[in-house]
Amino acid sequence: MSDKEVKAALKSAREAIRNKEYKEALKHCKAVLKQEKNNYNAWVFIGLAAAELEQPDQAKGAYKKAIEIEPNQLLAWQGLANLYEKSNQTDVKGDLADVYKKLLELYESGDKQKWCNVCNKLVELYHQEKKYLEVAETWQKLIRIKQEEGAEKAELHQLWKRMIQLLADSEQSQDNQTVQMLLNAFEEAVNSADPVPSEDHQNLYKDFIQCLSKLPHETAKLEKACDDMMALYPTASYPLEVLCLHYIESGAMSEKAFQCFSKLSEMDSSSGPGNIGFGIKCLHEKKYEEAVKSLTEGLKNASQCLGAWHCLAEAQMKIHKHKNAVLSCNQALKSLGNPESPSLQQKKDRILQLKAEALIKIGDANAAEEAINALEQIAGASSDPVVLAFRGRAYLNKGLVDQASKISQELLLSHPDLAEAHALEGFIHYSQKKYEQAERSFQNAIERRADTAEYHQYLGLTYWFMSDETKKDKGKTLTQLLKAAKLDSYLGSVFCYLGNYYRDIAGDKSRARGCYKKAFELNATDEESGIAAVDLSVELGDTDTALSILNEVTEKANAASIKWAWLHRGLYYLRTGQPSQAVADLQAALRADPKDSNCWESLGEAYFGRGSYATALKAFRKASELNPELVYSIYRAAAVEQMLGKYENAIVTYQEILKKTEEYVPALKGLGECYLMLAKSALDKYLDRKAVEYIEQALEFFTRATKHRPDVSSLWKLLGDTCTTVHVISPARVNIQVLGLLLGKNEGKQMLKKIELLRLGGRCYGRALKLMTLPNIWCDLGINYYRQAEHLTAVDADMNEISELLEKSLQCIKKAVRLDSKNHLYWNALGVVASCSAIGNYALAQHSFIKSVQAEQINVVAWTNLGVLYLATGNIEQAHEAFKIAQSLEPTYLLCWVGQALVAEKVGSYDTMDLFRHTTELSMHTEGAKGYAHWVCSTLQDKSNRNTEVYQYNIVQMNAIPAAQVVMTKYTERNPDDASAFTMLGYLSEYMDLKRQAKDAYERAASLLKNSEDTEKYNIAMQNYGRSLCAIGECDKAIEVYSSIPLTDFDSIVGIALAYFKKGLLQESIKAYEKALSVAESEQDKAHILTALAIIEYKQNKVDAAKTLLFKCSLKEPSTESLKALCTLGLVKQDVTLATAALKELLKHEKGKDGIYERCLIASAVYALQGRNMAVQREVSKAIHSNPDNPALWSLLSRLVPLYALQKTEGGAMAGNIAHALDSRYGKEALLNVAVNQLAAGYHMLKDQNENPLKSIQKAIHLCPDNPAAWAVLMAACHTENTVVCLNNTQPKRTGLEMTLVSTISAKTGESNLPRNYIQTLEDWSLCQAITSLEETGRISEAEALCNKGLKSCPEHPALFLLLRQVQCKQLLQSHKELPDTILEELHKTVMTSSSVAAWQWLAKVYQSQGMMVGAEMCYRKSLKLASQQGSWSGKLSSLLRLAMLALEICMANVPDEHWPSLVQEATTEALKLSSCPLASLLQALLQYNRKMGARETRRMLERVVYQPGNPESIVSVARWYLLQHLYAKDDYELID
Repeated sequence: MSDKEVKAALKSAREAIRNKEYKEALKHCKAVLKQEKNNYNAWVFIGLAAAELEQPDQAKGAYKKAIEIEPNQLLAWQGLANLYEKSNQTDVKGDLADVYKKLLELYESGDKQKWCNVCNKLVELYHQEKKYLEVAETWQKLIRIKQEEGAEKAELHQLWKRMIQLLADSEQSQDNQTVQMLLNAFEEAVNSADPVPSEDHQNLYKDFIQCLSKLPHETAKLEKACDDMMALYPTASYPLEVLCLHYIESGAMSEKAFQCFSKLSEMDSSSGPGNIGFGIKCLHEKKYEEAVKSLTEGLKNASQCLGAWHCLAEAQMKIHKHKNAVLSCNQALKSLGNPESPSLQQKKDRILQLKAEALIKIGDANAAEEAINALEQIAGASSDPVVLAFRGRAYLNKGLVDQASKISQELLLSHPDLAEAHALEGFIHYSQKKYEQAERSFQNAIERRADTAEYHQYLGLTYWFMSDETKKDKGKTLTQLLKAAKLDSYLGSVFCYLGNYYRDIAGDKSRARGCYKKAFELNATDEESGIAAVDLSVELGDTDTALSILNEVTEKANAASIKWAWLHRGLYYLRTGQPSQAVADLQAALRADPKDSNCWESLGEAYFGRGSYATALKAFRKASELNPELVYSIYRAAAVEQMLGKYENAIVTYQEILKKTEEYVPALKGLGECYLMLAKSALDKYLDRKAVEYIEQALEFFTRATKHRPDVSSLWKLLGDTCTTVHVISPARVNIQVLGLLLGKNEGKQMLKKIELLRLGGRCYGRALKLMTLPNIWCDLGINYYRQAEHLTAVDADMNEISELLEKSLQCIKKAVRLDSKNHLYWNALGVVASCSAIGNYALAQHSFIKSVQAEQINVVAWTNLGVLYLATGNIEQAHEAFKIAQSLEPTYLLCWVGQALVAEKVGSYDTMDLFRHTTELSMHTEGAKGYAHWVCSTLQDKSNRNTEVYQYNIVQMNAIPAAQVVMTKYTERNPDDASAFTMLGYLSEYMDLKRQAKDAYERAASLLKNSEDTEKYNIAMQNYGRSLCAIGECDKAIEVYSSIPLTDFDSIVGIALAYFKKGLLQESIKAYEKALSVAESEQDKAHILTALAIIEYKQNKVDAAKTLLFKCSLKEPSTESLKALCTLGLVKQDVTLATAALKELLKHEKGKDGIYERCLIASAVYALQGRNMAVQREVSKAIHSNPDNPALWSLLSRLVPLYALQKTEGGAMAGNIAHALDSRYGKEALLNVAVNQLAAGYHMLKDQNENPLKSIQKAIHLCPDNPAAWAVLMAACHTENTVVCLNNTQPKRTGLEMTLVSTISAKTGESNLPRNYIQTLEDWSLCQAITSLEETGRISEAEALCNKGLKSCPEHPALFLLLRQVQCKQLLQSHKELPDTILEELHKTVMTSSSVAAWQWLAKVYQSQGMMVGAEMCYRKSLKLASQQGSWSGKLSSLLRLAMLALEICMANVPDEHWPSLVQEATTEALKLSSCPLASLLQALLQYNRKMGARETRRMLERVVYQPGNPESIVSVARWYLLQHLYAKDDYELID
């Protein structure tokens, strides 16, 4: 190849590279190299092309080959530089630097701009590799070239700044040359800046000074730079701060340094270095507290200042803040890090020694361990005697006395003049209580260093503990402690002991308080000093100082550290009557120590003072839990319970105290008060027997209290109150045992009657008056005399004695009024006594009541008493006004309403009964109770008013009969000798069907009237008594009672006739009724007697005679009773005509709400006899529509629905629930009916967790566990639940209950008085149900055994025999073998004898299993016929559905017979007529599917089942599956999705 061709090839290569055809370029270059191996351009082009083709090694080799050929040519060097720059390999950076250097050489004499660019790249490369010296040298060379070129000052300034940036991290390197070049750069940059002054220049100066501050050997430059900057920028604080920090760290505290500190503080008061400097100055001036404050403030802004932390630690040591000093030392050590110079190591040693000293002063074992660790870190610690002395003290604090003694002995031998050695010896002796040796050691230490306060302190403490003589010796203890205090005024413990000395030895409380206060000011954690200062301030009467100390403490510290302060301040507030503040403080104290029982006790008192009684109770209980020996806490807890009215709890708590301390009088008094309050409460509730028991207990405890404290007036007053409380109780009930001690006897008890107790109460009041003459006791004594007189008047005692007692009463109350004439209660009591009939001083009474009203404006009692006074004296209008005012003052006060009722009765007002009723609603009072009962009984006796609005409102709506019966029960409890009250009680009890209570009341009334002169009343009472005896079945006694009185009037003759009838003496009864018929005056009475005679004739099986008598009743004016009897007779004899005719006549004569239940029941029975099942339900529903509030009707409906309207059982369940809600008395029967209805409706737990038969029947059994029917329904409910869970493929939960329930039902029927046929039916059903359950759960042998057992007792029982055959066939059917004809014939015979729908359905299933489809069809048709005959809706529906399913099964097997499809259609159509049965709809849809799978009608019928709301999920899922099959057949994927 010629040169021309070479040039052409190189040109082609260049063009190829330009066109990015690098492989083509390589071909041309290789062609050239074949001709010329050392062609420079060819090698360069190869390097370039290889680089672009990402072949770095080939490119590198090509460039180096070119460089070998022409080392001073640029192209290869530039290409190599580009190649290295693009490479990610780290090992090429060194080669790249060499390339850049060569490029600098090549560019230096040529293109300066390119030289500068390469220089920049080289500097960046050095900078990345942290070769700062090379950076500096290269950059300086750049600046020099720029200077030679005559660059402007601004450009040079920027270059110097760039150099500073590049060398910013070089401070950390140890290369002094680089540092000097950096400083030079700073100086050049500072000097070349323009304009000056400016912000940029200022920032640059800051950076320069900051750089110098990091170089400890450039101190002179630093000071000069700071001075220069301050000269230029006098307002800038930064140079001053740096300079101050320099002085602080170097420790060079010259005058100039202090001037800097002052100047910086003036310039910026928040400056960290300024505050630190000022703190150091204060430290030098011994202003330690100011030093700590300033240093702490300064360190917030200069937290890395080592010298500041060291100085702060020293200052804190001076004021004995040892823990803070340790923290400061730790910060100093953290700032120092690992010292790299001897000077820094010395600083570290000093800090460690200071830290160790602080830890030793703290004094605990952990701190001692830490101190030893710190001392071990000190360089040369083992040779420094002072450090060794510290180590000895650390060992001593840790309890290692032997090691400490060893160090002490070694130091005394090696350094006998070292004060620390003698002090260590003294500390060791002091800790071992060897005070004489300690005294010598501390004296030796003081001789060598007299200015150490600690030595004087411990010498003083040595004297304090040495003996009482040295403690009291002023020249010893006091002198040394005073010297210590003088040498170190921050030593708080010294001032504490000085306080102890002045308080306990000198008796100077004022000076002692000053010392304690000073000690506490120095050490806020010194509880002893704080408590002593507060206590002494209180003793000296200076409560303000005490409170100020406590306030100051609580404001500064947290609750956990100053419990004592919160406690003392809380107690202060408690003493000064500020309970709310006391609560807050005591709570804070408890947060610090939740187990302080005394604090809890004080908190309880604070809560009590605040009125938070429930919380106080909890606090007292907590105190007693923490410390069971705190009797006062237990007592206070009981007292609070007593105040809250929890008397039973209080009694238990008081008795706990008496178990520990039998003679604790407050507990005895509290127990007595509790029993007294319980007695008063019982009296308010008219529980007089209970009240008597409580009074007896109260007297016992009060008597025991007076035994220990006979000098306490209040105890005697309480005894008087307790004795007087019996005044309202009937004398017959008051028989109370009193301790002989109270009666002047030493032991034993004595039974006292009412008058004796009242007299004893008077004597107790007299004893109380001897101890303390108080007006309230005089008044109580007067009232006691009045109660005595009241009792004697009731028992017809001597009038002279009564008059004497009333005169005494009057004088006592007058005495009370004279002592306190402003007390309205005393005036009122005076008025009551003066107005009694025996005194009759009505003017004084009126005056007293008016004075009472004047003394107390809101005085309802006085106004009421004034009204009674006016009423008694015949001033009706004034009485009414007085009562009216009382009502306006207190509308709930009972007695003023009783007064108004009496006024209304007096004037004959229609509101009388309302007013008396209102009194019983407010509360119980004898006058109001008897008045209301009288009006209720009077209204009930008037038979003509039953349909009037007045009767409906007063008696029915107001529930008058039960209300009057309740209050009369209480009245007769309080007044057992009032015959009229007992008669009314018996009358009301009869109305409420409380027969036995009525009998007891009538018996008492008769016994009270037995010896009275009014024989007519007695005879009436005996008639009532006889009637009530007859009602409860005591006929012999009733006949005896009737026989004891003259049988002349109609009522007595009818009464004994009824008694004879109930006794079974029918002939005597007939005679008596015939006698009554002869004396009967009204036609209605005669009709009733004829009805009774007809019943007797029926009892004698004379049905025709009974009919004749009943028809005779109906001829003139038939009574409803006779018509009901006639209708019932028709029902019993299954005479539809008679029953229907009698019912028709009954419905003509009896209308309205009276007798609605009986009328409805009879009508339903007649309709059932007629076979009109729907009419049964409609009759009851119609009655409920008219009487929706009658629970009996709702209960009847729920009972009849499952019998006659099975498709409406959900409504039946609802009716039962309504009956139960209206009246819980119907709950037993109603809930049973609810469960039966729910069973019939198909409810179960999986369907509804809340409303299901199992839950309902469980509630019913809970209400009435003796009802055997309820247990039978429970058996059915369990069977239902087990069947449901089996259908859902889950495990039954209620298995194995069959025999238990059968036994329970048998036991319950044996205990009841139910009809025999009902019992037999129930037992038979339960037995059959148990056998069925056993069979279904696979327990075949048990089921068969139970069948055989039942057949033994009843061989001709068809249902049991059928069950036996079913059980025996079970296993044969499960084996799927063909049954022999003989067995099938036997089964057919067995079923033929049964009238059970289920039996025929079972036989059909047997036939079906044997493939005898026609036989199965016949059996299902037979079951359908039986269900229709029996009127069984469910039987018909199940037979139709089973028949349809049989036929559908045959259709699905594709049997070519049109009979079966038509049978499916026929059966399902009939089923749908009976009910909207989803299963029937499904069967029709499946029939259509079988006929025409792809027809539109098929889809429509299946969709109707799938999308019909409320259809069971099982039916829906089957329909959905067939619908999907239909859609797949039609390829209708849109609908499938």
